[in-house]
Amino acid sequence: MVAGELMQEHVRADGSPERIAVDRKLPEGAVRDILPAGTGDTGLDKEALEEADESEAMLAGVGEAKDGEEEQKHVQCLQTRLYWSRFVVLAVFSLYSLVNAFQWIQYSIIAHVFTRFYQVSNDTINWLSIVYMLAYVPLIFPATWLLDRRGLRLTAVLGAGLNCAGAWLKCASVGPGLFAVTMVAQVICSVAQVFILGLPSRIASVWFGPKEVSTACATAVLGNQLGTAIGFLLPPVLVPNMSNDEELTTHNIRVMFYGTAAVSTALFILTLIVMKDRPPLPPSQAQAVLPAAPSEDYSYRRSIVCLMKNKAFVLLLISYGIMTGSFYSVSTILNQMIMSCYKDQELNAGRIGLTLVVAGMVGSILCGLWLDHTKTYKMTTLLVNFLTFVGMLVFTFTLNLDNIYLVFFTAGMLGFFMTGYLPVGFEFGVEITYPESEGTSSGLLNASAQIFGILFTLIQGKLTTDYNPMAGNLFLCVWIFLGLVLTGFIKSELKRHNVNIGMRVKHLQAVPTECPAEEKTNDIKLKPSLSFARETSL
Repeated sequence: MVAGELMQEHVRADGSPERIAVDRKLPEGAVRDILPAGTGDTGLDKEALEEADESEAMLAGVGEAKDGEEEQKHVQCLQTRLYWSRFVVLAVFSLYSLVNAFQWIQYSIIAHVFTRFYQVSNDTINWLSIVYMLAYVPLIFPATWLLDRRGLRLTAVLGAGLNCAGAWLKCASVGPGLFAVTMVAQVICSVAQVFILGLPSRIASVWFGPKEVSTACATAVLGNQLGTAIGFLLPPVLVPNMSNDEELTTHNIRVMFYGTAAVSTALFILTLIVMKDRPPLPPSQAQAVLPAAPSEDYSYRRSIVCLMKNKAFVLLLISYGIMTGSFYSVSTILNQMIMSCYKDQELNAGRIGLTLVVAGMVGSILCGLWLDHTKTYKMTTLLVNFLTFVGMLVFTFTLNLDNIYLVFFTAGMLGFFMTGYLPVGFEFGVEITYPESEGTSSGLLNASAQIFGILFTLIQGKLTTDYNPMAGNLFLCVWIFLGLVLTGFIKSELKRHNVNIGMRVKHLQAVPTECPAEEKTNDIKLKPSLSFARETSL
């Protein structure tokens, strides 16, 4: 993304910050001379330090010949600053993401009402949820291309605008014979989701500093989770099961749809007002060394290829898809599971879903704070995945014990870890793929989640209908365990984190852009070295 060579500082115990520089004209031969050899994970050997010192002295000699004005201009290019407007951007995004998630789950949680109202089957109502996942997979590639080429603002406006349009079209679908209209409206909302789900890590990286980036990402994901929680809570209250009064049911559905459309319109207007591509100055050194816009020779296809050649990212892609797809499946089938084991518990089914998601919101924030404090991405991912597996087992074997209050507890425990994992996966993906676009890596992670979500929802729904909820839940347990195993094989290199902490060290490292066999991006090549510290166990 930056044409030329990236010069990064090497970690040195006795060093203090001098500067991080981007030299766009350094010859390739000089670059190779600067690279210290024999670096390890825990320190530099003496020969490497001596070579680095000599190389720095050579660079310093060249630098003294430069004009003072150019030096000042160069340093200014790497200034960083945090703006209060970042909180407004985050809040507006979180709110319209909330409404989009609400529209995803509002049908499934009262499936028994809509099956009677539209005179369709449970499987047909499930497709109103599945279409969200189905639309995401083919559209994520043009959406992430748009995010990379045209920026954050246009992508956000499209997401909020389509969300608003879908909400208003639903208002025209309130009628027993208008299921096709409500399906079209849901398709529009699902397209809006494509321009929403990949933005949390981009907003966090572009607007927030290194000590708050994981928490910001968790907060952005929190909006979507809160929308799911409200989607579990409000529809059963707004549209209660009134099997003997079709007119009242029609009125209640209309109130829910029009209220959603009004809120969506207000948030679309706010998005037009406050959303910007990036702040005037970058919030971190990791953003400072990247350009404000892609270079002329930027290739989105090459970026995708680089990510798919990254073994650690491919493993994360599969494990993230399994974990998040399981959450999508459980959320969609939850009403059917509860109603199968507990008769006439429509309200409690929604409250259990609310408990699951609210607990996950708490887990998301705590995980974000933990990552900002420790940067232990792989260890946190492993721990959360393991506890998700345990939580799923407990939920599975306690669901049919005829104790609804126990289900509340087990669902909360499951949700704390299962949905708390969402921002952890995003941030881990950004760390191991830096400096590739956050939107691209997040988009691929979400695409994987949607694919697994579709498959899991269809299979778990079939098992639940034909056999019992335990069969469907055990199916998910097997897959979650597989995701846990795959996570253990991920090699963790904290690339973005190291660029941010580079300001606390003294030595510079230049790396060439040509990288056929190593870490390669469109315009930056980051060679694994001490600069990319790997995680260590506690």
